[in-house]
Amino acid sequence: MNHNYQKTILEGKAVLGIEFGSTRIKAVLIDENHETIAIGTHDWENRLVNGSWTYTLDDIWSGLQECYGNLATDVKKKYNVEITTLSSIGFSAMMHGYLTFDKDDNLLVPFRTWRNTTTAQASAILTEKFSFNIPQRWSISHLYQAILNKEEHVKSISFLTTLAGYIHYKLTDEKVLGIGDASGMFPIDSDTKNYDSKMIDIFNKLVKNENLDWNVEELFPKCLAAGEYAGKLTEEGARLLDVSGKLEAGILLCPPEGDAGTGMVATNAVAEGTGNVSAGTSIFSMIVTENKLKSIHKEIDMVTTPDGKPVAMVHCNNCTSDLNAWVSLFKEFAVALSTKIDMDDLYGTLYNKALEGDADCGGVMAFNYSSGEPVTGFSEGRPMFMRKPNANFNLANFMRAHLMSSLAAIKIGNDILIKEEGVNIEHIMGHGGLFKTPIVGQRLLAAALDTAVTVMDTASEGGPWGMAVLAAYMVNKSENQSLSDYLNNKVFEGKIGTTVEPSSKDVKGFDIFAESYKNCFMAEHAAIDNWK
Repeated sequence: MNHNYQKTILEGKAVLGIEFGSTRIKAVLIDENHETIAIGTHDWENRLVNGSWTYTLDDIWSGLQECYGNLATDVKKKYNVEITTLSSIGFSAMMHGYLTFDKDDNLLVPFRTWRNTTTAQASAILTEKFSFNIPQRWSISHLYQAILNKEEHVKSISFLTTLAGYIHYKLTDEKVLGIGDASGMFPIDSDTKNYDSKMIDIFNKLVKNENLDWNVEELFPKCLAAGEYAGKLTEEGARLLDVSGKLEAGILLCPPEGDAGTGMVATNAVAEGTGNVSAGTSIFSMIVTENKLKSIHKEIDMVTTPDGKPVAMVHCNNCTSDLNAWVSLFKEFAVALSTKIDMDDLYGTLYNKALEGDADCGGVMAFNYSSGEPVTGFSEGRPMFMRKPNANFNLANFMRAHLMSSLAAIKIGNDILIKEEGVNIEHIMGHGGLFKTPIVGQRLLAAALDTAVTVMDTASEGGPWGMAVLAAYMVNKSENQSLSDYLNNKVFEGKIGTTVEPSSKDVKGFDIFAESYKNCFMAEHAAIDNWK
């Protein structure tokens, strides 16, 4: 038993972060040193109802209560104490989507999540009117599409928020939202740390003939930056969170955030010139920029850090799925030879073999598109492997091509930032399954982005841990201490990681591969068009 942790819990000094991911709700309890004390989880799944991906309100509350209950059980089992109060709490969730309520807090239509792609018309019109890329998944796209569709509920909307904003409101009675999550609802002005007033005016003029009783800014939650006070847990909120009745009301809550923001915090990537790349089934990069972009790019979403700095986000649907399928094929071959092999050893062997390959893959090409890839203009995908007749075809180039294919779309998006927008990327933090094998994924990502890539030796608990850190920042920061300074000096100081610098040979090789990759788009299109 760790008596320090027990004392932290008994004295109410622990901090709680809870994040609602797409398939799991996770709670992480941390101590004064931001070390994880206990965790609780609950698995859940979205459902397709009348053509829309959704979670019910019952899903949300039963999932939260189960998750918190599992956390409390973990605490009781490990430390033989009960949680009765906390220093602070923070909630985060998958960004974007559409949760609308009337003046009596009745849900008007089922929660429409980020996964829905039914707002193309609204997205295109708003992007043109705002001169700013508005993705389909953003809340404002959902709202405007509902207006275009003449949906009856629109006239009754009193409050529009995200999943994290909704949970926070029910627990505190405060209609607020962290600026990072708010940036997935509507464009943010990083100078004013609020919704962009010029675009607010454009939207209101756009819908002025719809006979609506509201202006759009009246529907949004108040925008708050990291560290700002965001309310207290009410008596009703305490019972909603902890059905056992042990948790006391009055606990401070920080601004609710989106999962992109908590990922930035969890990887210490909130300062200008820094960024992080999350690479697993999908892959996305978050690069903190000094200024807004000069041009509109459909490949890049502009959001913010939790303290309001502009962030360029490149999100790609495909990363390791096809790569994993090929590794599984090698596993099947080993089994056919009656050879026992550990999957970690197999991944390590194959990944490291890729480092022996030619820098440009020697005339070997792969497309990892298990699904569509918006960044490169594909609405569907066909995983594909091909090579030139005179290719240097060996295992090293085969594996290298699949690994570089997993990073090719993210390179194309970030090349726009670097080469067209002149964004300076000083440092990247890598996290996710692609980096589980040491060095390999880092080295190839460093080559793709021509930037140093660091992976921490001690992985945290991810987004919910990042949310707990934001809650701790609110109560523990010194006067005028920035979020970046707090992370550097209070959270990550002394933490050890491995950094890989890009080599000129690898960078040049990836550039050559990327050009060949783009030149082969016609082959991928042909496969999609002709192989149904």
